[in-house]
Amino acid sequence: MRVKAVVFDAFPIVDPRPVAALAEELFPGHGAEFSDLWRDRQFEYCWLRTVGKNYRDFWQVTEEALVFAAQNLQLDLTAEKRNRLMDSYLVLKPWPDVVAVLDSLKNAGIRLGFLSNFTAKMLDACIKASGLDGRFEHVLSTDALKTYKPDPRAYAMGVEAFGLKREEIVFVAFAGWDAAGSKWFGYPTYWANRRRQSAAEMGVAPNRTANDLSGLMSFVQS
Repeated sequence: MRVKAVVFDAFPIVDPRPVAALAEELFPGHGAEFSDLWRDRQFEYCWLRTVGKNYRDFWQVTEEALVFAAQNLQLDLTAEKRNRLMDSYLVLKPWPDVVAVLDSLKNAGIRLGFLSNFTAKMLDACIKASGLDGRFEHVLSTDALKTYKPDPRAYAMGVEAFGLKREEIVFVAFAGWDAAGSKWFGYPTYWANRRRQSAAEMGVAPNRTANDLSGLMSFVQS
């Protein structure tokens, strides 16, 4: 079945590395450890709140995880540092390969969208900061359903928004767990494994794995 649309998680498009760089600037010698703990707890909180039916949006979850990471490592998180780290999520720029790939897909008649745990405010801010206005037909935040990926209802937002079958939509994941969730749902899945991580051992594998988006067009057209 011919692919008619591609939906992206946020991080295959926007580069999160400046957040870690800022953490190192604010907490010299602790930036990497702090960033890893912040990120891990960020998603743990998403999943725990989903299972516990005590939802908070991704912005609040991100801030809660930030405070936890600083306290756990006994770092001095002043109000200024807290605000700078949070606001760094609103000015993320695209990875170097993104614009050319998006334009190639659009020129080939492929419809494009975001499908992310980011709030709508975060997604809109990143699109504006990245200069990607007008490239995405749908910008979908799981916040609209008060849930998080890998809840099947979250992935179903793409099917409902585009009015297509799931087999006609490629999902582009950044994290291994998101690639697995996408496959569980039934999307053809391209894992942009930019961090070169091991695959998630969850009984499924993405249809294509690459370290960037350079193979996405050939995958879509295959």
